[in-house]
Amino acid sequence: MAGKIYRYLADDHQRLDDLLERAVSDPQNIDMSAYAQFRSGLLKHIGMEEKILFPAARRIRVGEPLPVAAKLRLDHGALTALLVPSPTPRVIAALRAILTLHNPIEEDPGGVYETCEKLAGAEVDEILRQLQEAPEVRVLPHVDNPFVMEATRRALARAGYDLPI
Repeated sequence: MAGKIYRYLADDHQRLDDLLERAVSDPQNIDMSAYAQFRSGLLKHIGMEEKILFPAARRIRVGEPLPVAAKLRLDHGALTALLVPSPTPRVIAALRAILTLHNPIEEDPGGVYETCEKLAGAEVDEILRQLQEAPEVRVLPHVDNPFVMEATRRALARAGYDLPI
């Protein structure tokens, strides 16, 4: 049975998936309002994991990070990099490809959310409160230039992805 932390973060994944689907429901015209909500929401979600969930797990594990934390951190870097340029069909395809592989690592039975929930024990409510109170992330305008695209390709490669953008 899914616990409080699992449910909160998995429900947020679903909300983000729904926003991305709404943003690209018309392949010829990206709904920039829905995409902006997806973008800021994904950045906030990544922040919740990187600044609250993973550090709590590491603290509870007496300084040992979760075994999969390094992989997830690389994925988060790749996803964040993909949010810098304006959305294009290739950028959207790359986001979807990564999320399709990334989210199950967190949500599947025995995944990160379930593991963190078990580790948290009596701290579950405090960690959930921190997640719920996480601040919105300041989102800057998109940047479209060769430097950004090359940096994004490098972030994808570091995370093990060979995706055309």
